[in-house]
Amino acid sequence: MNIPLAERMRPKTLDDYIGQKHLVGPDAVLRKMIDSGKISSFILWGPPGVGKTTLAQIIANKLETPFYTLSAVTSGVKDVREIIEKAKNNRFFSMNSPILFIDEIHRFSKSQQDSLLGAVEQGVVTLIGATTENPSFEVIRPLLSRCQLYVLKSLDKEDLLALLQQAITKDVLLKEKKIILKETNLMLRYSGGDARKLLNILELVTSSSNEEEIVITDRLVSERIQENPMAYDKEGEIHYDIVSAFIKSIRGSDPDAAIYWLARMIEGGEDPAFIARRLVISASEDIGLANPNALLLANAAFDAVMKIGWPEGRIPLAEATVYLASSPKSNSAYMAINQALELVRNTGNLPVPLHLRNAPTKLMKELGYGENYKYAHDYENHFVEQQFLPDELEKTRIWQPQPNAQEQKLKEHLNKLWKNRF
Repeated sequence: MNIPLAERMRPKTLDDYIGQKHLVGPDAVLRKMIDSGKISSFILWGPPGVGKTTLAQIIANKLETPFYTLSAVTSGVKDVREIIEKAKNNRFFSMNSPILFIDEIHRFSKSQQDSLLGAVEQGVVTLIGATTENPSFEVIRPLLSRCQLYVLKSLDKEDLLALLQQAITKDVLLKEKKIILKETNLMLRYSGGDARKLLNILELVTSSSNEEEIVITDRLVSERIQENPMAYDKEGEIHYDIVSAFIKSIRGSDPDAAIYWLARMIEGGEDPAFIARRLVISASEDIGLANPNALLLANAAFDAVMKIGWPEGRIPLAEATVYLASSPKSNSAYMAINQALELVRNTGNLPVPLHLRNAPTKLMKELGYGENYKYAHDYENHFVEQQFLPDELEKTRIWQPQPNAQEQKLKEHLNKLWKNRF
């Protein structure tokens, strides 16, 4: 039997599915939708090997509906249109729309994604997309707005151990052997939360032994795999760990560490656009108003990398990395927008004060729209005190300037205008 262990162990039902309890556990949102027999289009976002493809196949089996698969790597617009045409023809034989599963949907071009829109809108197909990248960056807004987004997590230690037990007791080949899991630390570390990797390691270790009893130890695993467990893997959990270390080194003002983690990503073959996006985010979230030039430099680095590519693109990325790590830090803008969003959610759609409303018609003017608005440029220093928040929030403070040189200048300026409000 040449079928890999990971494929032999692919679960057919939710009862056999390991992990993602927040989505498919009892009373979880996706479980309820599947059990109801009616699903809407959605995108599964998470690292490799956590069950995205398996979940899509389980849903198709459960609903007994035609299931089509496209790979964003090998499929073009023509392939998309052919699948949609097949789906239209098969629509009459099932109560549910055929499911179209697109793996690595983040790698679909804009035109490929555009070609899906009509079929998803009209219910010709139910789209299930899988991606390891943030859909907000990679999936066009019209398509994203028509799909629910579900985030899958790396499998934790408990999930991985359960998967190992399931494999050695239920797999048609492994259950014929006497396998003892004496030590599992190295297997779990190598897998990085990826079920497929874990099963591949188990298969490698067990298939290379002719002994009747196989006692799995960390030493045995190390000997069989013969690779560096710290190797960068842009498709696995270590990928996320290194990106996290990169951002935290910038936030922690350590340019040496930041440039080291940048080198790890470059040497590991990371997408330069992925790195550049993280620099732009860090410039906004972690440096912010303490040094507004950081965002300009991060954007310039992003633009330069897109223009010149590798290997020279490493230089503007390095320049931006060192600059951001060395800059003073502030998250006041990040905190302010989060607080403002929470305030909006808690207070709802409060009315705009009349004097701030636009008055393009005679009726609106008669109703007081725009009345008593004071045009700031007509006053000394281009400022006049008036109310800009809704009445219910008139005295509310949101932005809190932090004790760095740039924001203290802004604070002093605002306090001169607003009489120490800030």
